[in-house]
Amino acid sequence: MAIWDFVKDAGKSVFGKAEAATPAKPAPEKPDAAAEDSRRKVAALKAELRALNLDADDVHLTLKGDLVKIESRGADRETMEKLILAVGNIDGIAKVEADLPEEPAAAARPPVFHTVQKGDTLSAIAKKYLGSANRYPAVFEANRPMLSDPDKIYPGQVLRIPDQT
Repeated sequence: MAIWDFVKDAGKSVFGKAEAATPAKPAPEKPDAAAEDSRRKVAALKAELRALNLDADDVHLTLKGDLVKIESRGADRETMEKLILAVGNIDGIAKVEADLPEEPAAAARPPVFHTVQKGDTLSAIAKKYLGSANRYPAVFEANRPMLSDPDKIYPGQVLRIPDQT
């Protein structure tokens, strides 16, 4: 399994601000409080995946602190990359662990992700990775449904870069 790093304090808030920043600590009188909090956070992650139409019956998430492990037997490589980004771009998540399925055309190429910096635009990112600023729609489409508008990216967000073909 590979692990991808994300900016823990950037992204969509689905847990609530105070909870995203710190791992849950069990109350002394309730030893299962941490497990219940983890189940609640996984449910919030699954709800976010459902809202993005990325949730399938075979997608399994495991949360350990700020690391999420994603397992799926039926997802193709593109879908797995989108799952990694959808979960990793959530406030409070610092790492995502997952296996990417091998595909003949993509077997030699590891996934290319870009962490948005202040001042970045999809055009500048397309020029850097795809050779032409006019290819920004390809970057936008590669990150749908996480992106709803090509002008709404933010520093710390991680984007998927499509193949140059």
